[in-house]
Amino acid sequence: MTKNTKDVVNEVFATVESLWDEEVEFLQKLGRYPSTLGNETAIQEYIATFLQNDLRLEVEEMIPDPKQLGAHPGFSTPEWSYKGRPVVVGKYEAPGEKDGKSIILQGHIDVVSPEPMTKWSHDPWGSSIVGNKMYGRGIADMKSGVVAMIYALKAVREAGIILSNDVIIKTVIEEECTGNGALAAIEAGYRADAALIPEPLGQKGLIGQVGVIWVRIKVTGLGAHTERAEQSINAIVKSYIMVQALLDYEEAINSKENHPIFADHPHPLNVNIGKIHSGDWPSTVPSECIIEARVGFNPGIDPQDVKEELKTFLLAEAKKDPWLMENLPEITFYGFHAGGFVIDPDQEIFQILGEAHEITENKKLEFSTFTATTDARFYNLYYDIPSTCYGPTGGNLHAPDEWVDLESVKRVTKTYAAFLLKWCKYKE
Repeated sequence: MTKNTKDVVNEVFATVESLWDEEVEFLQKLGRYPSTLGNETAIQEYIATFLQNDLRLEVEEMIPDPKQLGAHPGFSTPEWSYKGRPVVVGKYEAPGEKDGKSIILQGHIDVVSPEPMTKWSHDPWGSSIVGNKMYGRGIADMKSGVVAMIYALKAVREAGIILSNDVIIKTVIEEECTGNGALAAIEAGYRADAALIPEPLGQKGLIGQVGVIWVRIKVTGLGAHTERAEQSINAIVKSYIMVQALLDYEEAINSKENHPIFADHPHPLNVNIGKIHSGDWPSTVPSECIIEARVGFNPGIDPQDVKEELKTFLLAEAKKDPWLMENLPEITFYGFHAGGFVIDPDQEIFQILGEAHEITENKKLEFSTFTATTDARFYNLYYDIPSTCYGPTGGNLHAPDEWVDLESVKRVTKTYAAFLLKWCKYKE
């Protein structure tokens, strides 16, 4: 790193410090939007206005169209409308002759439900600060990362630095259930030489993640008044067989040799029974029980193959029961149809990210793997755009009292800013 570059980095870091109170307020603002599935409009409009007016970016809002995306191998089938639920893209167009490389900075603003809210010590939509932690649903996963990437670019611009290549900022919907928001923005033509996603992975570079599908199992019983319960078939009781089958499937896939990327992980493939719904009256034997689960699988496997294998496994278990053999469960899939990936860390994006990380953290970049999914899969699997995740430190993701370490948010902001200077380069 030349002396001139070091001076520029220090100047941008000083700008990050000067903007820090404003950045924290911006994060608090985003945290107070309850942007659960279907409720993303207000926060996206706020971000779009900020990118346009404050960062002076060219901004476009787009609505994912399942008809246009449906044939894509990474498309996940939704069961809800996209009406009024935009993806926001802001573009910094480097002036004049370009140098360096272009970059996508992408974060999701959709968050999971905070229920049960009685388990929280802090208001999940309050963005409360206690010590150096901010609490709230989605604060770590991943509004803090969204704020860090936005303020990294803002600090560069406020410092008067003119980057030599383009920066595309995307705030997307449905990372938590389909990824169709990210897919829509890529298919709309917003592509670059690489992509960074500030998921809260504790300032480590992501080099691999599992694939994920969602399954729904509908078990049919024979309903009746409880006065005739002995003549009926309770769908809830029969659903136990399918619950156990899911657990047996999880044990079976984890009993095999781990994928090399997860060689040191004791249990990389998780099957989560996330929802069970049945019955509407204590004195009525339920006729139907619906189970919904999330299933993880190794990189390199087609999600469709996993669906077929899982369906065969579940039906085989059902046929061991006399009732279910004659009344086979209905097995369907929706939501995540997400392949896993592995990315070689011996390439330029990791080199530059490592250099930026070392400036901020004073230590070498470490790598991590993820037993869940992120939107980075689209870039790596389908577009030959190297993509990794690198973001702040937080805890209790998808759980009560989710938090993010604010000091880590500041450091990630600086790392992203340094990355922009080194990756995109800048006008002398």
